[in-house]
Amino acid sequence: MPRDARQQARDRLSALAPAPGDDTTAARRLEQNASLVGRLLAAAGEQSVQGQEPGPVPDDVGAALGLFEDMREQLDRLETQVVIEARRRAMDWRQIARHQGLNSSQAASQRYQRLMTRLEEIRQGVR
Repeated sequence: MPRDARQQARDRLSALAPAPGDDTTAARRLEQNASLVGRLLAAAGEQSVQGQEPGPVPDDVGAALGLFEDMREQLDRLETQVVIEARRRAMDWRQIARHQGLNSSQAASQRYQRLMTRLEEIRQGVR
């Protein structure tokens, strides 16, 4: 999807009003974790620019690294939910693939299957 189209999509999504009782827990958690990682990187960048010590300590960096697995899981859940909604709205796999930046309907379908498998493995404690 071209950059202008992505911005137009963001603008349309920003205009959507949340549904009553809307549960955006996964999205909020993802947003909070990404913000924490951004704060760590900003603090580390500020420290290196000013040549100061101490900045983030190794435990802080380790904590940020630990957030990525949770963020991947949340992204997988959100992407799966959006693909399910797209199919519910009669979008075919070719359309979904185009919006995901994939080259074929088969690639989009396989991606969805991999996401579902990964989430099921997480649910079962295999991952």
